[in-house]
Amino acid sequence: MSLRVPLTRPYFKGHEGELVAEVIASGWITQGPKVAEFESAVADYVGAEHAVAVANCTAALHLVLVAAGIGPGDEIVCPSLSFIATANSISHAGASPVFADVEDDSANLDPSAVEAVISPATKAIMVVHQLGYPADIDAFAELGRRHGLLVIEDAAPALGAVYKDRRVGTDPSLACFSFHPRKIVTSGEGGVVTTGDAALADRLRRLRNQGMSISDLDRHNMSRVEFETYPAIGFNYRLSDILATLGLAQMSVLDECLARRRMLALRYNEVFESCRHLRPPVEREGYVHSYQSYMLRLTDGSPLSRDALMQALLDDSIATRRGVMASHLEPPYELAGGSLPNSERIASDAILLPLFPDMSEADQSYVIEAVRRHVEEPG
Repeated sequence: MSLRVPLTRPYFKGHEGELVAEVIASGWITQGPKVAEFESAVADYVGAEHAVAVANCTAALHLVLVAAGIGPGDEIVCPSLSFIATANSISHAGASPVFADVEDDSANLDPSAVEAVISPATKAIMVVHQLGYPADIDAFAELGRRHGLLVIEDAAPALGAVYKDRRVGTDPSLACFSFHPRKIVTSGEGGVVTTGDAALADRLRRLRNQGMSISDLDRHNMSRVEFETYPAIGFNYRLSDILATLGLAQMSVLDECLARRRMLALRYNEVFESCRHLRPPVEREGYVHSYQSYMLRLTDGSPLSRDALMQALLDDSIATRRGVMASHLEPPYELAGGSLPNSERIASDAILLPLFPDMSEADQSYVIEAVRRHVEEPG
């Protein structure tokens, strides 16, 4: 089905095709020099000492847990209100996700809700920066210090987001970013872990390549024969040089992408703030949203449900998605008892509207007019 306004579209303005063609011509297409360049570009941008590129962000989260020695019998507190990959990464490590509720206004994990579910089995807190809006990093760092817990930032959508004058991923954070096509910068698929811990970065690099003691790139540059060993059980979580080159090209237009997204998001906000049945996203002082996605919420008094609005917009040839899923409502993670009221409410009343850097103002106006017509003047 061809839509007038898609939900998103990659922003290929960094000579991606030419650069990828050069890599193919070089003959080195698996994990090699371009991966190292990509890691450096991400580390420099966010302000981290080290960056480790892997196959995707789920792999990044899983690898961090494995590298930290987290496994069966351990609990990790995380939000249910997140793409299911957050909980899945914990399950892949053999640990158990323990869901805490989110704040109603920010849709980010609530520090007080996290503290209420910490137990002797808790080993870490996995904080999600919801759709690119920073969580309260300092509050979770304090929780981690007080309870002796590792704090891992699921920063999948948050490249370029700012928390209190520092970019998400700045040292001493341990953050995992995604480069999926729906993200601000894409390498097709890919993930990056940023950290200030050199020993952790080294362990991650080995684990991503079957636990190998010497990387392919290092072996290629050696002047004498040396055989690798495999001191730990690892994974095939490598990123190719082709995808890393795509990511490098995208990093060159990141600030341009962020500025354009922000301009469009603020234009949405300006209109929707005056609509009594609509709740645009919040942005507290000192927090800068990356706007990987634009999430709009319906009030309790809305004449249309979220699902009905999505169908009406689809009939208008406008693509949308539900806001954020609640993982505890899915069969693998159903709660045995209790509920997460804020997570459940947001999961049912939020919608993602089209937002991408080369979205025209005419198309955005078309989306705005359609939303207002269906919600404020239902037929």
